[in-house]
Amino acid sequence: MKTGISLYFSNGVEKNEAMIRKAQKAGIRYAFTSMHIPEETGIDYKRDARKLLEQCRDAGINLIVDVSPVTLEKLGCTSFDELLSLGITYIRLDFGFTAEKTVELSEKFHIVFNASTISQEDIQNWAAAGADFTRFAACHNYYPKPYTGLSLDRVKEMNQRLKILGFTTMAFVPGNAGLRGPLCEGLPTVEEHRFSRDEVLLHMLELYQADSDIVLVGDNDVTEEVWTQLAALSKGYVTLHADIRPGYEFERAIIHHDRPDSSEYVIRSQESRFNCRDRVIAADTAGDISGQRLAGNICIANEAYLRYMGELEISRVDMPSDPRVNVIGQVDGKDRKYLPYIREGLGFYLCPADGQ
Repeated sequence: MKTGISLYFSNGVEKNEAMIRKAQKAGIRYAFTSMHIPEETGIDYKRDARKLLEQCRDAGINLIVDVSPVTLEKLGCTSFDELLSLGITYIRLDFGFTAEKTVELSEKFHIVFNASTISQEDIQNWAAAGADFTRFAACHNYYPKPYTGLSLDRVKEMNQRLKILGFTTMAFVPGNAGLRGPLCEGLPTVEEHRFSRDEVLLHMLELYQADSDIVLVGDNDVTEEVWTQLAALSKGYVTLHADIRPGYEFERAIIHHDRPDSSEYVIRSQESRFNCRDRVIAADTAGDISGQRLAGNICIANEAYLRYMGELEISRVDMPSDPRVNVIGQVDGKDRKYLPYIREGLGFYLCPADGQ
């Protein structure tokens, strides 16, 4: 999954450098910054922006720079070509650019525009000017002021419309550490996310399911637990803490992936049958086979299921028992909220319930 962070010049060079190191370690490939935040005064953009660009470039992170026509002056540049020479490849245009200028810039940069306020007329004008929309991305705002953010349904509706045209879509979740001022009340795209800031991973999964291609943390930082979750998500999987019965721990040896043709009832591991190719899974005699399969149960098809033997499933919902299926474990209660979002190829790793 494509993940990102936010970097602010008011945090200072050292703090931003520390964030970039964490992001690089976590496999994050995108970062957002703005050069026209009202509260940021006394910033030496010529020095600090160049340093930030250098650090991101060295870390393999694409820096998305929120620019306006005065950005060149702040950076001490005389043309947008000089921005390119600094290593800027993504520019978020907020205001002050004609359709013709935007299309001209898109030949050199990936253009990021405001997904929340873009009009059909803007899109038509870009198309008339010859825009290649694969060079464009739509980034939703984050909203510092409480009760001004969007609904998740509204974000999904806009994303679907934009993706049909070929745009990449981006959105923000609030962090749960180091909230950015002056309000320090979170920087979400979706208003509901503001009030459950510790659920960073869940919020990101919700936005991916709402057709966001790239999801960035809007605030200054997240906790170490969330950094670990971001590292897994950046590699395409979610860690699920789970208890597994003795004799079935081999299921922890791989990262599983849900099939692309997702079921509404179960998460089906694509790799599990191959993982069991040298095993015979006998029908269960040790576990309770009389009760129903509950949401969060980890199950494996036994030899009575013929060619499906060895297929691992996680129940999304409660289902009847089946003697062809052994219940071998249970996803920890605190992680079951992620199960609806593990679909269409997303991976999952079954970590010991008491593990990290």
